[in-house]
Amino acid sequence: MSSEHRIEFSRDSIDLYLKEVAKAYRKIVGKDFPAEIVLIGGASILVNYGFRGMTTDVDALIHASTGLKEAINQVGDKYDLPNGWLNSDFTKTRSYTPKLFEYAVYYRTYANVLTVRTITAEYLIAMKLRSGRQYKNDLSDVLGILAEHEKRGAPIIMAQIQNAVQNLYGSWDSLPESSRQFIQRALDNPSPEALYHQVAAAEKETKESLIAFEHKYPGATNEANINDIIKSLQERKLILPNEQLNPSQQETTENVRKKKTPHGKNELEL
Repeated sequence: MSSEHRIEFSRDSIDLYLKEVAKAYRKIVGKDFPAEIVLIGGASILVNYGFRGMTTDVDALIHASTGLKEAINQVGDKYDLPNGWLNSDFTKTRSYTPKLFEYAVYYRTYANVLTVRTITAEYLIAMKLRSGRQYKNDLSDVLGILAEHEKRGAPIIMAQIQNAVQNLYGSWDSLPESSRQFIQRALDNPSPEALYHQVAAAEKETKESLIAFEHKYPGATNEANINDIIKSLQERKLILPNEQLNPSQQETTENVRKKKTPHGKNELEL
């Protein structure tokens, strides 16, 4: 099996590994059983845009027999890649919807047997807004996509994003309120590229603070309370709030502060 260490994937390395997967897959099943992969998230951004240089795993939707999984593992072993370097765990997240297959666009075919498609433009923005995590690259990715399309002379407008959200998730209200406020302010701002760097730095800081928090209180952080924890850290000036793009919510985090860990300590006592 491949190793457990972390690795940074670039656009070039993703192309190399996908080519190797296709070759291995063809050897396993032959040329008459084509497979298809839809790249999601960071991998989709890397192959379509230039503002990010790396991702730590390759998320994908996979349509193929078990032979493709075997090929993926073979390439992982060959290049000493982490287990799950190419995975479909994304399907367990809130951003997933089977409708993504309908709106994926063609990217490349490898070894005449593996077709790769990606998510791009307003549909990728819709996915990032649906997730809206302040401790990942979700918000900075949105700004990076907006900035690159503006440079290309094909700016993305609100109507396109709203249509993509509707197509994927059924309604604009399916997005978190913070994401709806974020995209409106982002589109109103004349310099999405400058904001990209600001928000990317804030995301990195937030992630590092959450890692430190989880190290001090193992198991205290979960999907249900993580936004409240982030907000409390911001209020205590342990994370600088990004007030321009992440407006303060009206709810307080007193309920989080009062929660006790199994040791009787407040979860947010740092």
